[in-house]
Amino acid sequence: MTDQAEQASAAQSTAPEIPGKPTSASRTTLSHIMTHSDTNLLGTVHGGVIMKLVDDAAGAVAGRHSGGPAVTASMDEMAFLEPVRVGDLVHVKAQVNWTGRSSMEVGVRVLAERWNESTPATQVGSAYLVFAAVDADGKPRTVPPVLPETEKDKRRYQEAQIRRTHRLARRRAIMELRERRVAEGYED
Repeated sequence: MTDQAEQASAAQSTAPEIPGKPTSASRTTLSHIMTHSDTNLLGTVHGGVIMKLVDDAAGAVAGRHSGGPAVTASMDEMAFLEPVRVGDLVHVKAQVNWTGRSSMEVGVRVLAERWNESTPATQVGSAYLVFAAVDADGKPRTVPPVLPETEKDKRRYQEAQIRRTHRLARRRAIMELRERRVAEGYED
């Protein structure tokens, strides 16, 4: 182990443990009414508009949970289940599902209902985002562990661990493939 790695390891082991935060502490809902300026060429709400709302809500949750700035590291599995129309009131519900040392997975559900009707909202999308907590210099900082409160929260935590394992395995496989191609003389 290098001197620098030993120092980092020692600093981590002597650093005070951050108390955990319950899932409900940072859970939030962002609501927005869709207008004509949000539409695509088909006349429905542009997917990018929904993705921005998803990122905004997830960022608020990540910042609340970590107690400071957090940046989007990745967006996984953005699913559009139903089209969103002009006049829909969109609710973006987000919560921290899992935490690592400096990263957090935030789960997001997107619901839509007609602005002038009292019918129940319909789920129109979902996504999983990974955020990294950063300090003023943009360096990773430690986040509190998330404390799942309900059986649903516990299931989400376990599923988030599976998604993390898959993300890391995919990244590792891609890097190995790239290294192999370079060793074989291919340029990317």
